[in-house]
Amino acid sequence: MAIPAYKSPRAASYDIVIVGGAVIGSSIAYWLTENEGFDGSILVVERDSSYEFSSTALSTSAIRQQYSNPINVHISQFGVEFIESFRDRMQKFYPDEPAPDLGFRENGYLYCIPPEGVEAARARVALQREHGAHTVFLEPGPLKEQFPWLNVDDLGGGSWGAKAEGWFDSVGLMTGFKRGARHNGAEYIDNEVMALGRDGDRVTSVTLKTGETVDCGIVVNAAGPRASLVAGMAGLSIPVEPRKRHSFVFASRNPIPGRMPNVIDPGGTFVRPEHELFLTGNTPTPDGPADSEDFETKHDEFDDYIWPALYHRIPAFDALKVQQFWTGHYAYNTLDHNAIVGFHSTVRNFMFANGYSGHGLQQSPAVGRGVAELIVHGEYRTLDLSPLCYERTERNEPFLEEAVI
Repeated sequence: MAIPAYKSPRAASYDIVIVGGAVIGSSIAYWLTENEGFDGSILVVERDSSYEFSSTALSTSAIRQQYSNPINVHISQFGVEFIESFRDRMQKFYPDEPAPDLGFRENGYLYCIPPEGVEAARARVALQREHGAHTVFLEPGPLKEQFPWLNVDDLGGGSWGAKAEGWFDSVGLMTGFKRGARHNGAEYIDNEVMALGRDGDRVTSVTLKTGETVDCGIVVNAAGPRASLVAGMAGLSIPVEPRKRHSFVFASRNPIPGRMPNVIDPGGTFVRPEHELFLTGNTPTPDGPADSEDFETKHDEFDDYIWPALYHRIPAFDALKVQQFWTGHYAYNTLDHNAIVGFHSTVRNFMFANGYSGHGLQQSPAVGRGVAELIVHGEYRTLDLSPLCYERTERNEPFLEEAVI
């Protein structure tokens, strides 16, 4: 990792200090500065200002509504709305040129369902449709008819989201949030938080790697896979750890005809088209905590697990060649795979925005808006994100999300 040219803050005190300036931290900064009820100062501290190793830049940049909890369905629905309206929302920050769009490819998601999972899958589809999603359940015959290149012999059917699901430009989304936040007055610095000062039930200060200490009104933990380290600086804890996820881009000698969705195999391997190539990944074997600085790719994961799964599900993938690869980190919530959003129960000025377990990018518009509402108004004004509250981790009461990739 390149050594950053650290910058110092301009002031000695800020109303809000956000630890982490990738997509979650920048979304929070953006929504705060867009909120008419907020007129405070914001400092965003980002240790990797190139974002080379951020989960945002290393993600697979997708969004779906196929979840088992209504709140996650609604979070993604707002995410799609934001992505589709991104250019119009951002145009005011690009006075001399057209604002970019995020290249949303609305190809959908297809979950392949084994026979023993059909009843649960049908129930999820019914829940999703009840909350406005476009998901349909296809039995093996119609599934084969819709996707003739798919092996359905061992499937009980498929859950297909044909609308408002797909993939987009992750860095573009983050850059838009950041550009808007900075335009509106938020300050970003290339630095690292090394310690937090605490006096009883309040965090009082933030100490930076360059030695400065800044006073703070509220600290927001948006540190991604390093969230537990930041919480620990205040004497707090959350069940979030880094988990490695390997991504591979490959070429196939056989093209896949038609509009191919993001295909999710029952074992967790996914594959989707990327122009003439394909992107794939899986839940690694074994899957456990990783060092926050470990980005080494496990290449035998492709040879031993991913390729066999791909060939079984899509027989046209009989001859593949990896073109590129990378490894990123999930901020994995070991309690229930759901985000932890809200203030600490006793340290009332410490805000969590952590533990998305691979969903942070798609959830960033709604979570950033919600955190801003909670800070400014003391309550959620749009989506009620209270089921994701920190207190459930203290009670050890999971708010489980079944549909985790």
